Amino acid sequence: MISIRAIDHVVFRVRDLAAAKAFYIDVLGASVDRVRDEIGLHQLRIGDALIDLVPIDGALGRQGGGEPDHARPNVDHVCFRVTPWDEAAIRSHLARHGIAPIEIVSRYGAEGYGPSIYLQDPEGNRIELKGPPSGT
Repeated sequence: MISIRAIDHVVFRVRDLAAAKAFYIDVLGASVDRVRDEIGLHQLRIGDALIDLVPIDGALGRQGGGEPDHARPNVDHVCFRVTPWDEAAIRSHLARHGIAPIEIVSRYGAEGYGPSIYLQDPEGNRIELKGPPSGT
């Protein structure tokens, strides 16, 4: 049997590496973990996971097909669990980064129902930020 514990990493192919890095580092608090320019791989640490950014014009990116397409995404969204969950601080932080007020709703996740926000990164990927279970 396979027993999955958590997301290890997510790989996003990107057109604009600088904008994608700025979003994940400045908005979501990721940090640069490792860069392999020779193959076009930028790995960002976010919590216990990695987000790999692969520019489409790099060695790895050219292997993946066409450009990312906002109109036809192949992944609906990726969800990151946020701890601690401070709604006012999260809203304020997002506003400082030009992200308009976002509706926070209760959605079901791995730990049950809890607060949830959807954002979009510069490449059009939907990102969910999920708070702790609220019991509703």
